[in-house]
Order: sequence, then structure tokens, then C-alpha cells
Amino acid sequence: MTTSLLVFCAVCLVLLRCVGNFEEYNTDPTGISDAQVDPITVFKPLQRKIFDKYQTAQNLSTDAYSGYMMSPTPFMADYNLNYFLVDSWNRDGFDAMYISIMSPILKLAKLGTRQKSPDLWAIALIIKVEAMHRVTDKFGPIPYSKVGTSTTYTPYDTEESVYGQFFQELDTAVTNLKTFVAQHPGEAPFRDFDLIFGGDYHKWIKFANSLRLRLAMHIVKAAPQLARIQGEKALNDDLGLMADPDDDAAINSTNGTSDLFMITHDWDDNRLNACVLSYLVGFHDPRLTVYATPATDPLFPGQYVGIRIGSAISSKDAYKTYASLNTEKTFLVFTPQPVMCAAESWFLKAEASLREWQGAGDAQANYEMGVQMSMKQWGVEIGNYLQDNVSTQAAYVDPKNASNNSPAVSTVTIKWDDNLSKEEKLDKIMTQKWLATFPEGQEAWTGFRRTGYPKLFPVVINKSGGKIDTDVQIRRLSYPQSEYSTNKRGIEGALQHLGGPDDGGTRLWWDVEGGNF
Repeated sequence: MTTSLLVFCAVCLVLLRCVGNFEEYNTDPTGISDAQVDPITVFKPLQRKIFDKYQTAQNLSTDAYSGYMMSPTPFMADYNLNYFLVDSWNRDGFDAMYISIMSPILKLAKLGTRQKSPDLWAIALIIKVEAMHRVTDKFGPIPYSKVGTSTTYTPYDTEESVYGQFFQELDTAVTNLKTFVAQHPGEAPFRDFDLIFGGDYHKWIKFANSLRLRLAMHIVKAAPQLARIQGEKALNDDLGLMADPDDDAAINSTNGTSDLFMITHDWDDNRLNACVLSYLVGFHDPRLTVYATPATDPLFPGQYVGIRIGSAISSKDAYKTYASLNTEKTFLVFTPQPVMCAAESWFLKAEASLREWQGAGDAQANYEMGVQMSMKQWGVEIGNYLQDNVSTQAAYVDPKNASNNSPAVSTVTIKWDDNLSKEEKLDKIMTQKWLATFPEGQEAWTGFRRTGYPKLFPVVINKSGGKIDTDVQIRRLSYPQSEYSTNKRGIEGALQHLGGPDDGGTRLWWDVEGGNF
């Protein structure tokens, strides 16, 4: 990271950043001093900050690139949503996790949490992996192992190295929690500070296992042997994976309005992407009315018409009347922010079955259970959904601008068919997984880049200047320009690891071009 970050790490492990808002970045984000022996007070903000700077760090990039969201607000003529990458926005997706996640965890390490409270250290490690995999999956190589070790510069780790460290940290976390549970049956010291699982360490272990399987699947084309080893470790753990909506990981809001509600309802800066609605409408999906509210525009009232990414938007008033995230019944003021759902675990198991990983079980059974668990999560009746072998994605028509129209780009259907090829089965799995993991756009974008599924509408207007192929679509975010001025040696190493230009068209290490099998 930057020189100022390094000074912080060496002197007091309080993250400093030579940017605007100087006082904010010079305030210890942990809220605890070295004199305090109980570090547990750090954990509420630590959990909340997984989605720090949500609008700029995620919603105005990965939520849209995944086909989930699109803003009706023309913030500027050239911006992330037409592939002109805005440095100040993307910097939030990079800096925020170092300030709000890495910094407090380094402070916890300094306070001896690893030795004094190994169960709490386990939670910190799981949160760290969950937060930081989002950073490396956006940008590529990142500072990780050497943060806080030098006052001159911070080197970047390769993505392969970062993933290896993720797996080791999950090993430590699961071992620590299992040991604590065995030695202290019935105790829940984290209960009053846990915004995700209410202090239930068994659920934290299941989340760690499911997160391991997610990360293993990310690297399946770049490091197939390691992916199998880590995937099978998750699949065969004695406490298993997240299996039911009761296991879902979501962050409870305790100090104000949820990010999704705020940017959608209060600010009118978020509407649904045409792509997710095209599948929900085409499939006659019962989750449609749970996820979305129809358009209020007098030209097409009551219709589920979203906004296609990269559309030319003349004014906010013109498009804020399109279909919206359902903030009336589903995504309310204090609705917990989804991190990972149990349905995702079932779809990961379905893909693992296709890859013949030990312990994965039957692909069809896992696929159908994933759909069923998603329907249960959202409280809708599944009906004959899994027997539908006819319905497909709908075409998109923009009632206000025909240049945004698109025919359907997918012919995938819902019903499982054992006679299909593995690639065709993967299309089904990834499409239903994508519908189930809504609205968590970061993981959805990663799944699309890794496999090419579900098939998404390409951007209408591409302002990348030829750096990003419209049909291939965006692959990553550019590093913050501040890294070039304050961590020059580090960023030079990052570019060598990246193996391509620092723009949105360069593929990440795990984003291997070509078939999936």
C-alpha cells in the first residue's frame, strides 16, 4: 500500500492514508487502545465494514457488471457503467478494505488476540478472507502478506499467493473454532457482538467451509489440483456447508439505514438491470415480485422493465421510473445485507459434482436443492418451476430508446437434463446460482467472468477507448492512481504479476480464457 499506510503499520497499526479527509484516515478505526485487553468491541464495526463505501466500491461497478443493478443517475457523461473507469470510485473498492478491515485486524494481532482469544481470532480471519477476496477479485494482485512490515513500500502478492494464504487462514479459523466448541460446549462469548450469526460458532464454521468451496471454485481453471484439494476439504468437513436459509450469512444493520435501501429508496440512484429481469420474466420466476417492484413510468406502468448497462441516460427523471429493487417488502431499511446464502453452497456442490470431486454427491440433486433453498430463503412457492423445460430468457425492449433493445442472449432452460453435456449443465447451474445469489453482485460478477454464465447483455455504449472488448465485457478494475504516486515500487511489481495493462480488459489469474472442462 502507500507510504502513509506503511508508516501507520510500523508505528501504531492505525491506518493512515495521504488522501482527502485527513482527519478521518488518521482516526483509529478500531476504537480501541493498546491499554484495552478485551478486543471484542472491534467486531461490530469490522463486520459492518465488509460493505464499506458500498455505492462506489460495489454498486457502481460489480453490481452492474454482474447484470443485477443499473443506476438511473447520469453522474457524469463517462463513468463506470459505460466502461470509463472512475478512479475515485474504484479507489474506494481498494482503500476501504485496508482501512476498515486490514487495519483493525492488524491491531487485534498487536493486542495478542491470536493467543489470548483464538476463537475471536478465527472470526477475524474469516471476515478478513471474505473482505479481501473481494479486493483481489476486483483488481488482481494486491498487498497482503507484507502489509505492515516496511516503512518504504508495500509489495504486492500474486493472486495465486493470496489465494494460498486465504486457504491457510481458513484452516486456522476452522481449527480454532472447533477446538473452542469442543472445550467450551454451550458457551457463546461472541453472542452480543455478532451481527451475522448471533454468536453461533457452528454457523461460522459452516460459513468458512462454504467460503473455502467458493474460493476453490474460483481457481478451478488456473490451479485445478489445488482447487480440488481445497474443494474436497470443504465438502468433506464433518460440520459441513451452509445448507438451509437459517445458515445464511447476512450483516444486521445496527446503526442506520441499510446501504441497499439508502441508494435505492432514499437517493433514487439504483434500479434493476435489464438482464436480471429478462431472466426472471422469461422464466416466470416466482422470485420476481420479491426481488423487484414494477415500473412506475406512465408509459409502461406495472411492467418489469429494467435499465440495460451502458444505456445513454439523458436525465435521472427519465429512468428512475423503471423497475426497482423491492424496498417495499423485501429490502427494507434494516434488512440484513446478504454476504453468502446457503443456496450458493448447493450450486457449488452441483458444479463440484460435474467435476467429480469426492463428497460432492449428485449434480441434479444439488442443483434442484439449490433452487429449492433459494425459494425457501425468499418465502415463495416453487410450484412446477423445476419441471419447466420450455421457458427461456426474454428479449429486452426499452420503451424509451430502441437503441438499447436486445434479443435474448441465452436459450438455457430450467429443468435438469442428464443428456446434456457438462458445459450445458454448467450453464444451468450458473444461471440458477446467479438468480439465487441476488443481490450480491461481487460474487455474481466473478462467476460470470470465470465461466461465461449466465450470458449477459453487453454494454450499450463502451467508453473504454478500445481497452475493454464490448462482447468479452469488463474483466477487472484499474488500480487507484494514488498507488502510482505513493507506492511506486509496489505497483510496478503488481503490474508484472498482472501480466497485462492496468485497465478493465486484462484478465485476472483465475480468469482463464476458454472452455470450463
